[in-house]
Amino acid sequence: MAGQREKPEDIVTKLRQAEVLHGQGLSMADAVRQIGLLPHTF
Repeated sequence: MAGQREKPEDIVTKLRQAEVLHGQGLSMADAVRQIGLLPHTF
């Protein structure tokens, strides 16, 4: 079964969230995990 693709707006939102968390001092891997992605997906 194929997974559902996310809308471009949702992808941009997640990337911005990761950027904000990284700016707050989290490592990029931790920030990516916190928004619900796997580091290799990011």
